Amino acid sequence: MKPTNLIILLALNVVWSATLSIYKVLEPHLDPGGIVTLRFGLAGLGLLVLWPWLPGSAPRGRDLLKTCVLGLVIFVLGHRLQVLGNKLSTASNSSILMAIEPLITSAAAAIFLREHIGPRRILGFALGMTGVALLNGVWRDDFKWVSLSASVIFVSSFVCETALSIGGKPIIMRASPIKFLAVALVAATTANLLLDGRQTLTAAVHLPAQAWWLLLVMALIGTSFGYGFWFLVIRESEVNVAALTIFLQPVCGVLIAKLWLGEPLHWGQLWGSLAIGVGLLAGLSRQIKIPAEVKR
Repeated sequence: MKPTNLIILLALNVVWSATLSIYKVLEPHLDPGGIVTLRFGLAGLGLLVLWPWLPGSAPRGRDLLKTCVLGLVIFVLGHRLQVLGNKLSTASNSSILMAIEPLITSAAAAIFLREHIGPRRILGFALGMTGVALLNGVWRDDFKWVSLSASVIFVSSFVCETALSIGGKPIIMRASPIKFLAVALVAATTANLLLDGRQTLTAAVHLPAQAWWLLLVMALIGTSFGYGFWFLVIRESEVNVAALTIFLQPVCGVLIAKLWLGEPLHWGQLWGSLAIGVGLLAGLSRQIKIPAEVKR
């Protein structure tokens, strides 16, 4: 992975970690379906406006059908599960659960894409999960498991996210990653509007300015740019390498939830953050590719 790509991907994970707190801020104004419909509808609309200037070719034939199906899986089902699971729990707990996603994604990449997961990446994943245990304070007397139903709902969304990366990689090797994303978003928005378009549009009329700004940040930065850049990275790099960067989300998500929502912090979160940081360094240390012209 190029150093610039890694830096941008890590920065995007900081943005993605904030979405769990943003969902909490939007909860009084929109139900989970409404949040998903507006976020991905705005992202799809933005890419449609830019379509004439988007590079590369769009998915065609069977790839087009698969793209639409993947759009429904993640931008309709997956994110509705994620927003609902986050609503039933806290932003901090949801952030900690995010550490399960890279494990699911990497396992799927090994099975379906035949990606090799070396000892350094295994060490990185192990340290990442150790950091999550520390973040969650599993040794404390007052430790409590998060509501099982909320956790299951939230974690189920990771299967959908994984399907997008694993199923989408062969398609973006033949078509433009950004046009792949645009088609998936348009298909998903059509379905989202059919499911709850009327009530969502009614609620949208009464949204405060802050809610619109937060939706635009998630749509334009977190979705249009964020997912588009993710696809550009995994087209050139292994999916399991990119997935390691997701371990940054529990750290940032817990901190953002504290600063923005006032959710509690403890010392274990510091040690957990350090463990995750070491895990990222171990897992990514041999994956960064420096161009030859830079070396000279």
